Amino acid sequence: MENFYNEYTIIENRFWKENTFVSMQPEENELPTYEKEKDRLPRPIWDGHDDVLRCYDKTWRLAFSNLCKPVKGTGFVSNFIDTAFNGCIFMWDSSFIMMFGKYGARSFDFQGTLNNFYSLQYKDGYICREIEEDTGHGHFTRFDPSATGPDILAWCEWEYFKNFGDRDRLARVFPCLMAYHEWMRDNHTWRDGTYWSSGWGCGMDNLPRLQPGYHFAFSHGHMVWNDACMQELMNCKILMDMAKVLGREADTAALQAEREHLIHVVNDLLWDDKSAFYYDLWKNGQLNGVKHIGAYWALLAQIVSEDRADRFIAHLTNEKEFATPFMIPALSADHPDFCPAGDYWNGGVWAPTNYMVLCGLDLYQRFDLSHKIGMNYVKNVVSVFNDTDTVFENYAPCFDANGKPRKGDPSRGDFVGWTGLAPISVLFEFVFGIKPDAEHGVIRWHIDLTERHGVERYPFGKDATLTLLCEARKSVHDEPQVTITSDHPVTVELIWDEGRQRKTVTVD
Repeated sequence: MENFYNEYTIIENRFWKENTFVSMQPEENELPTYEKEKDRLPRPIWDGHDDVLRCYDKTWRLAFSNLCKPVKGTGFVSNFIDTAFNGCIFMWDSSFIMMFGKYGARSFDFQGTLNNFYSLQYKDGYICREIEEDTGHGHFTRFDPSATGPDILAWCEWEYFKNFGDRDRLARVFPCLMAYHEWMRDNHTWRDGTYWSSGWGCGMDNLPRLQPGYHFAFSHGHMVWNDACMQELMNCKILMDMAKVLGREADTAALQAEREHLIHVVNDLLWDDKSAFYYDLWKNGQLNGVKHIGAYWALLAQIVSEDRADRFIAHLTNEKEFATPFMIPALSADHPDFCPAGDYWNGGVWAPTNYMVLCGLDLYQRFDLSHKIGMNYVKNVVSVFNDTDTVFENYAPCFDANGKPRKGDPSRGDFVGWTGLAPISVLFEFVFGIKPDAEHGVIRWHIDLTERHGVERYPFGKDATLTLLCEARKSVHDEPQVTITSDHPVTVELIWDEGRQRKTVTVD
C-alpha cells in the first residue's frame, strides 16, 4: 500500500522543521558479518551455564544474518536490522530489538535502524508503525486506528543514551520525538486527555480487552487504553529528562502540564482499589476487568504510588495470575480466555513485555523480583533452545505434559527479532544485574548470583570497554570478590545482599 500523503491535510509541526533525518543521504557502508565481528561483541561468563552462552552466540548470529542496506528510492537512510517478520520494519519490534542491539554497537550501528522511521516522518509529526523495506511505503494511512504506536521510541533512545551518553544523537532525535508525541496527543486522545489505540496499534493483537461488538484487532472501541496512557506518561517524563540534558526545558512545559493532568485522570479512572489493578475503560464507563501485562507500563511511567505499588506488583507473584511456570503471560491465568499454550497474546510470554516489566520493577527498587523473573525467563528460553537450536517469537506460559518449557502456539522460530532480548539484555541486566549510567560515568552492579559470572568486552560510554568479573561465592550474603578492568575511567557501584561498595578504575 502506498503512503497517503496529501499536502493539503498536513499541518507542519514546529519540531519537525528540525528533523535532520529527512535530508540525510542513504548510508553506503558495507554490512558486517557475525564471523568477522564475534570477537568484538561482549562475551558473557557464567560458570556451569554453557547452554546459555550457546544461546547467546546463536542469537547474535541470527541478528547479523538479518542486517540490511537501504533500498534506493525508499527514503530509508541507514543500514538496519530486519524485524524478521514480513519484510517490514515495525516501530514496536525495532525499538525492542535496539534494546539488545545496543550491546553490539561497536560492531554495527543497530540504533541507526530507527533513523529510517525519522527519515520517513510526516511534516505533522506522524510516523507509520510498519514500513515496507523494499518500497518505503507505510502499511497504513495515518488516521487508521492501527496506523501507529506504541509510542516507545523515546524510551528506546533514552536507554541507548544511558549506555553510551551520546548527546549528539540525543540532540538529533529529540525534535523528531517531540513532533511524534504532539501528533499522538492531537490525534489519539479523548476529550479528557486519555489515549486510545487498537489491537494492532498497541502491538498486542488479540487480547480480549474490548467491549463486545468491537473488533479486537482493528477498532479503538471508544475505549481508554491503559497501556497507551501509561506509555505517553512515560514519554512525557523521558522527553522532559532529555530536554534537561539538552538545555531545552522551555520546549517541554506543555509535557509537564499534560503529565500532571494525565496522572490524576488515569489514577482516578483506571485503578480499581479492590483488585489493586489498572484496567481499560470501556465506552459505557465500566472498567473491563481484564488483567493484562499492558497495565505494567504504569511502573515505567512511574505513576504508581507507594501505597498501591506492593499490591499491584503482587499480581506478578500470584500463581493464579501472572506467576505461571514460564513467566510472564500477557493475560492473567485467571481470565476465561487464558490459553496454557499461548494463543498469541491470550497467554503467550513475550520478550518485549517481559523486558518492560523488568525495567519497571527496577524503577520501584524491586531488584530481587526482577532478578527472579529474569532468571525464570532466561532459564526457560534456553531450555527450549536446547531442544530446538533456536529462539521463538513467544512462548507458552505453562509447561507441556512432560513438565518442560515450550514455544508458544503460534510462534515463529529464529525470531531475532526481539527475542534477542532474553539471552543478551535480560542476561546482562537482570540475571547478572549490570545497569549502565554513562551520563554520570557509573555502572551499578546488583550481584545476586553465587556462581562465577561477568562480561568481557562490555561497551560503556563513548569509548570504554570493560571486563566485569565476579568470583564464585558460597552465599549471597558473602561480599563479592570482583575484577574490573577498563581502558577508560569508570566507577562501578557493587550492590549485594548485605552491602554496597564503590570501585573506581583509573587509567594512567
